Amino acid sequence: MSATCCLFWKPFMPDAAVPLVDLRRQYAPLLADLQVAAGQVLGDCDFIGGKAVRAFEAEFAAALGVPTSVGVANATAGLHAALHTLGIGPGDEVIVPAHTAIATAEAVTLAGARVVFADIEPDTCTLDPDDVARRITPRTRALVPVHLYGHAADMDRLLPLARKHGLYLVEDCAQAVGARLHGRALGSFGDAGVYSFFPSKNLGGFGDGGAVIARDPELLKRVRMYSNHGREDKFRHDFEGTNSRLDTLQAALLRVNLPHLGAWNAARRVIADQYRQRLGRLPWLTLPVERTGAEHIHHVYVVRTRQRDALAAHLHELGVHSGLHYPIALHRQPAYARLNLGPGSLPVAEEVCATCLSLPMFPGLTPAEVDRVCDAVERFHG
Repeated sequence: MSATCCLFWKPFMPDAAVPLVDLRRQYAPLLADLQVAAGQVLGDCDFIGGKAVRAFEAEFAAALGVPTSVGVANATAGLHAALHTLGIGPGDEVIVPAHTAIATAEAVTLAGARVVFADIEPDTCTLDPDDVARRITPRTRALVPVHLYGHAADMDRLLPLARKHGLYLVEDCAQAVGARLHGRALGSFGDAGVYSFFPSKNLGGFGDGGAVIARDPELLKRVRMYSNHGREDKFRHDFEGTNSRLDTLQAALLRVNLPHLGAWNAARRVIADQYRQRLGRLPWLTLPVERTGAEHIHHVYVVRTRQRDALAAHLHELGVHSGLHYPIALHRQPAYARLNLGPGSLPVAEEVCATCLSLPMFPGLTPAEVDRVCDAVERFHG
């Protein structure tokens, strides 16, 4: 049974190891409210398109400071729907970062366009505007910056670049729900923003889920229709679409979690600051940065070292779990061998993939546990 299911049947019990993520610990205080919300949906039997979906969409939009949002089955479906609804398809090119989850690139291919990988900036690990500019061609139709790890991509440069070339900009906010730049929610800068409610995300659900926001209400209306077989009414289909709706049960549970998002993100920032104070003095370790104007929400806490694998093994021996986000750049994945991008094609992304390591990060991680992680890291070169 998965951790997300276990929270309904087994209380959190402290473990000798420091976990990378512990959802049971995060959700234990909400268990009663979650059970009530789930019970309401089971009692009403409005599993698809139930009233909790529109209620969550309105509340989520309010939390972001935008007029409305549309729930979708997952962020991959949301990215695909946004690109398709913008008219992107065969013959078009879409530029995405080489260092991210494959879903960003998959959405481009699903829309029928050609994915073009660009390199990333070495400090934030987000899309490099200079490399993007070099890869724009007459066929380029859109940019999809990823606000990776919970930190904003360089929207101050990417937005003017998109406008200069007449390109759409779709923000991949899968790891950045609640993050801000210059006081505005990420996702509200471009033509559309797409969010993930995968269980381990900052606003996690209890299965898959996602949402889309857009500057143009008509675009958002068509995203909703596309995600529901191209229809508004039950029996009239204006165009072919997909079945990629947010289900009522997920929406109801997300409504319970949403009011806690701000506190959860704040807790992550406190943990990140504790890491920074302890580990910032280690010359062999590169820590996450936070640019002026950006509010990093630390979906994951990724450090970098050329001795990544040895450090991970050392931490494991000392009872500290770690993770990889991500060890293989997308252009080096077998899925994109057709692009013939060999080693060194996108050097910054390849370097980050070879050196990145995720340390424990989740609301509920205690100061003592953070100290234990830091002690273990310091002992590696102690």
